[in-house]
Amino acid sequence: MKIGVSSYSFQTLLKRGMTYFEACQHARDMGYDGIEFIDLDLAFAPGEDNVESLAKHLRAHCEALDLDIPAYTVAADFLNGRGGAPEDEPARVCRCADIAALLGAKVLRHDAFWRLGELRDWREGVARVVPGIRQVADYAQSLGIRTCTENHGRIMQDSDRVEYLIRAVDHPNYGWLVDMGNFLCADEEPRHAVGVAAPYAVHAHVKDFLYKSGQEDVPVGGWFGTRGGNYLRGTVIGHGVVPVRACVHILQNAGYDGYLSVEFEGREETLPALENAREYLRKLLG
Repeated sequence: MKIGVSSYSFQTLLKRGMTYFEACQHARDMGYDGIEFIDLDLAFAPGEDNVESLAKHLRAHCEALDLDIPAYTVAADFLNGRGGAPEDEPARVCRCADIAALLGAKVLRHDAFWRLGELRDWREGVARVVPGIRQVADYAQSLGIRTCTENHGRIMQDSDRVEYLIRAVDHPNYGWLVDMGNFLCADEEPRHAVGVAAPYAVHAHVKDFLYKSGQEDVPVGGWFGTRGGNYLRGTVIGHGVVPVRACVHILQNAGYDGYLSVEFEGREETLPALENAREYLRKLLG
């Protein structure tokens, strides 16, 4: 396995003025093998005129640093649309696949849907989004890019729900971005959930959380509620309750040999947290 970091991990610094190009340099300096980008934002690349140009420049920059770009991660909602009609969403996400190709990424992660709207059951939502997801998987396959959906967004967060989605789509180019921390947002035990997810893994996120039971006083300062009424707060990889070592071994035993991409969303200082995460994972992998 290789160790990567998501541009999401730099979000605090990006909002303070760091550029994508500086984040890439930090990733390389810390010893990461690759950097994954989420929806490219021109605000983090002063002087760039459009996303296509930015993608090309980031690819060239990372190639010069000997830094991979394993994945491009984008928001999507095939049920309700995202900034447009639902029927337009597959074409929009296909354009995101074009950006992934410009980046040189071999994986495109997109969401399935974020809200049920008038529907009463998530299975109804799955039935409606399957054709659009297949359309994107077909198109991305023509570009040499695998597509996948991550377990997040509250509705499609449980392992049984995401497995149901993947089996319903039933496309050889479509799989799972396994986020070992996000299962806790649905109050699901990560070892069990990763065991369900591992056979479908296309890409993997490493994330860690601090945890408080909903029976305790409501915490303040960066905490958020789980679907079951407990509380989580992001933290340094290896400092929280996510059984990272066990989850990595489950992925390995299932034959996954792709990237472990660090997603840090804690309140600790970003660069030391990412240095610690990389060191922790390197020791874990031996």
